[in-house]
Amino acid sequence: MYSIIKNVAIGACLVAVVVLTGGCRKMLEQQPPSQIIPENYLNDESHLAAYAIGRYGILPSHGGWSFGTFGIDGNTDNMATPFIDTRYVPGQWLVGAEGGDWNFYNIYQMNYFFQDVLPKWNAGSITGTPANIAHYVGEMYFLRAYEYFGKLQALGDFPILKTTLPDNEALLIAASERKPRTEVARFILSDLDSAINLLLTTSPAGKNRISKACAQLLKSRVALYEGTWLKYFKGTAFVPNGPGWPGKDKSYNASYQFPSGSIDGEIEFFLGEAMAAAKAVADAVPLVANTGIIESSGNENPYFSMFSAVNMSGYSEVLLWRQYATGLVTHNVPVYAQLGNYAVGLSRGMVESFLMANGLPIYAAGSNYKGDDSIGSVREGRDGRLVLFLKQPGQRNILLNPNAGTHGTAVEPIPQIWLSSVENKYSTGYAIRKGLSYDGAQTLNNGAFTGSITFRATEAYLNYMEAVVEKTGSLDATATDYWQKIRARAQVSTDVAQTIAATDVSKETLDWGAYSANHLIDATLYNIRRERRNELMAEGLRLMDLKRWRAMDQLISTPYHLDGFKLWGPMQNWYTASQLVYGAGNADAVVSDPARSVYLRPYEIRDNALGYNGMKWHMAHYLSPIANQHFTVSAGNTDLTTSPIYQNPGWPLQAGQGPR
Repeated sequence: MYSIIKNVAIGACLVAVVVLTGGCRKMLEQQPPSQIIPENYLNDESHLAAYAIGRYGILPSHGGWSFGTFGIDGNTDNMATPFIDTRYVPGQWLVGAEGGDWNFYNIYQMNYFFQDVLPKWNAGSITGTPANIAHYVGEMYFLRAYEYFGKLQALGDFPILKTTLPDNEALLIAASERKPRTEVARFILSDLDSAINLLLTTSPAGKNRISKACAQLLKSRVALYEGTWLKYFKGTAFVPNGPGWPGKDKSYNASYQFPSGSIDGEIEFFLGEAMAAAKAVADAVPLVANTGIIESSGNENPYFSMFSAVNMSGYSEVLLWRQYATGLVTHNVPVYAQLGNYAVGLSRGMVESFLMANGLPIYAAGSNYKGDDSIGSVREGRDGRLVLFLKQPGQRNILLNPNAGTHGTAVEPIPQIWLSSVENKYSTGYAIRKGLSYDGAQTLNNGAFTGSITFRATEAYLNYMEAVVEKTGSLDATATDYWQKIRARAQVSTDVAQTIAATDVSKETLDWGAYSANHLIDATLYNIRRERRNELMAEGLRLMDLKRWRAMDQLISTPYHLDGFKLWGPMQNWYTASQLVYGAGNADAVVSDPARSVYLRPYEIRDNALGYNGMKWHMAHYLSPIANQHFTVSAGNTDLTTSPIYQNPGWPLQAGQGPR
């Protein structure tokens, strides 16, 4: 049944489509395109290795071209993209007619593997090195966990499927019953425990394949996600048994009880699991050194080059990375990092969140902050990560073979904020250098071939720090040690107590992470969130964090105006009048009106723009809607409420409508 559980063919690997649509039985009778029949496949170590690597496409570093690992925090308070995401414009994000996150494409592929391989493995009939066979089975447990974690983030409650299903309508409808999110999270942890037990410490392909530490890190991420989600959404319809929880209206969930006995027990459980898994990684993996220098010929900074190396295997904290190769598989991250990052720009809030090198917030007495009249003054005396990764006009972008490419710029220009082409545009004036390679051979014409980080051990340090404070209310010696190591590497004072004492959270409101459930959090927890934000800048985890912290409630009543750099100060003299066209009703406007703010506001340039009145929120937007198609098919009649599937809080069942 297409709309209920879509079981899809596994590319060139033997499985046909299992859906209740016309023609599906004819497809089942056809020989798969690879001409490999089941009895001749998944019988050897090499088959398992190939099957598993074929599923790596679900990982952000392996899923095809994008502006990369360093630019995917766009449409949060960290980074702006050329066009605002409709999730921040209530009434624009609508229930879909079909498709969406309610799909089982990858889950089916993974379950097919287990269904076919586990009996053979238990019988000892798979040929190859036993440790490697176990490792590849472990990879598949990891990948199923990763896929399910995506469903948990998007939809919350979700069906738990461990096997493939036959072409039987009644069975498919029954399998559509949503399990409470706590059960989904526990299932993910169970799969990761299996992965941890099976995966090798060093994979057969080194850091180009999943290892035990990757599974431990992901376990800490998932457990922290669920523990904090339950804590901050407690007492709402977004947690099982909360008031208005839609799962309660279905008989199969009406009597649900938490495995630990209460939601508080679940919070304790998940935070404890996060601490243990994170500590296992952090204690085993040292941080890469930071010399503090911006790259120059023959003078490498390991921390800087870790994000743009062609070979990332030698960097201790890189747990998994994707290798690229010129002429085979390439990407364009370094190319656009030589420009404006494909119009993905850092926000003023992101830039201002970085501490001074002396450990003080920029507004604190004695901070010695130089102000933001120029990009140079913004960087002066700041956290070493901002100094390294915020671009400044006049800096070199290419040091090696500067004439090798026809794309990019050898010297950083003034931010080209007036351009209409996203390829060269600077959307906020603040551009990131993370991921930039100084090798001029990394060009658009030939394709760049630097590596792409998938998992980095520093996250484990941060996960432990946050989990222990969320669980106990204070730092322990281990968390303090991790924090000081991260700060020392960033070349910031390691006196975290001084930073906490100097922090006024009411002055940090450009940072959505200062809030949970529309309330400002305490200074200790805020500074842990700040550290996470700064260390993981542009690495794709920001929206995940904001959702689990319930950090957008304040936008429901108070729109957020995302700022870029201080255009309407001395920096306006960088530009000609023809480059700074603005004004309400002006269809040719390319920058925001100074009457709105002295800071460039990329979403507020023209008064017909969706984000012109600021970024807003609806409570329903913490979860995605389930498309109408899935209710229509599974209900079997016109009364969609008879479907075993229930909609997420606030969203209607009908397509084309926004949340209530």
